[in-house]
Amino acid sequence: MIGPLNHVGVAVPDIRKAIAFYRDVLGATDITEPQDLPPQGVTYAFVTLPSGQVELIEPYGENSPILKFLERNPKGGQHHVCFEVDDIHIAKTTMEARGMRVLNEPRIGAHGTLVVFLHPGDSGGVLIELMEAPDVEH
Repeated sequence: MIGPLNHVGVAVPDIRKAIAFYRDVLGATDITEPQDLPPQGVTYAFVTLPSGQVELIEPYGENSPILKFLERNPKGGQHHVCFEVDDIHIAKTTMEARGMRVLNEPRIGAHGTLVVFLHPGDSGGVLIELMEAPDVEH
């Protein structure tokens, strides 16, 4: 059921500083411009690497779900891992049937496809995002 790892989400207090780190220190050359995603409460940018992507996420708005994470981790850190699935609705139903707490109804994520998140208490302490693969047609 689970597909390829799509990205690792990293919460950051300042997305511009994080971009500079990935570009100037680590030498990444393929980094998108930051974009706001108000429904998710984040500003994001993707660092594209040969083996996948790192999604940098900064809080957007006072109700951002990233704010609590950054209160506990002021310098930022790994927030989630994202795996692709063929059909988000089937994945959601399957996860619920397997006893997982799905934290939201499918909604559009930063890649423009539907996503859901699985409660970290059910997955070894890791927040997991399931993302409908961008090249899947229904």
